[in-house]
Amino acid sequence: MQNKKEKIAVIGSGSWGTALALVLADNNHQVALWTRNSDHASAINSERMNKKYLPGIQLPETIHASTSLEDVLENTETVVIAVPTKAIRDMMRKIVSIQQYAATYIHVSKGIEPDSLMRISEMIEQEVPQHLLTDVVVLSGPSHAEEVGLRHPTTVTVSAKNMKNAEKVQDLFMNQHFRVYTNPDLIGVEIGGALKNIIALAAGISDGLGYGDNAKAALITRGLSEISRLGTKMGANPLTFSGLAGIGDLIVTCTSVHSRNWRAGNLLGKGQKLEDVLNNMGMAVEGVRTTKAAHQLAKKYQANMPITEALYGILFNGVNSKAAVDRLMGRLKTNEMEDLVDILSEQLEQ
Repeated sequence: MQNKKEKIAVIGSGSWGTALALVLADNNHQVALWTRNSDHASAINSERMNKKYLPGIQLPETIHASTSLEDVLENTETVVIAVPTKAIRDMMRKIVSIQQYAATYIHVSKGIEPDSLMRISEMIEQEVPQHLLTDVVVLSGPSHAEEVGLRHPTTVTVSAKNMKNAEKVQDLFMNQHFRVYTNPDLIGVEIGGALKNIIALAAGISDGLGYGDNAKAALITRGLSEISRLGTKMGANPLTFSGLAGIGDLIVTCTSVHSRNWRAGNLLGKGQKLEDVLNNMGMAVEGVRTTKAAHQLAKKYQANMPITEALYGILFNGVNSKAAVDRLMGRLKTNEMEDLVDILSEQLEQ
């Protein structure tokens, strides 16, 4: 059964925030879309289109863009956070200074904070006083904004500490084009969504080097093993990585030209410098920052993550892309089944 229709705030007017605003508007909710740029807000409201981030998609009148956080948050108990990971803390502090009553926060970004090594839900919980926080719900899965905006069939998953709140979010978003599953494994859903961006960067580099489908298939498969290995050590259910937030998101992010992380990796593989790639992308490439965090997590949990380590060398230590891939291929031999058994054993020990 659908929840009652309500006003929902979407913080962040990039492609993903706008696409999710459209899904909510299709479900007859009133959507207040926050953007930091007044010209951008005026253009969305007058042209009924976000030409900068989601061109060609008509937006209904039930979506109203504004630069005023006060107006966007007024009379809202559900807030979608659609800003890059590095902006989460600052944005939550601004929201908390305005919000007067408890809200459910739905975060849709995919990353891990370096140094603190916190997942996004943990960052939000740290910034929002308990009396202002109903719950944090994560929405993740294989979902390019461009295809959601065209109402192509898309399937995602939601998770929260309190599954009743996850089910509420499921009802808010679910329709004939946008199918939503629930998953009780909050850690696994967040880790899968974050770490797949690392493997997508590596897949893009491989394609940029011209190595073809064999190499990319190996990166995806062994990348899933790395995600499962670290995620399980962090307390995730390994079955999550066989689902939408794991292999599903990994496939779509590693193989599609819509993927910012794949595109960034592809340019790196073709010889462009990281700084130039990031400056020319126009939107956040979460995998770069997450690679630093995953490198730190691998050390903390003593997890073997050779693809992540190779990518860390490329991004932060100036290692040549081809040399890094050659090093990966030349590692000591190992047994694939023993690797899978190690992951399952880690789960059984918890």
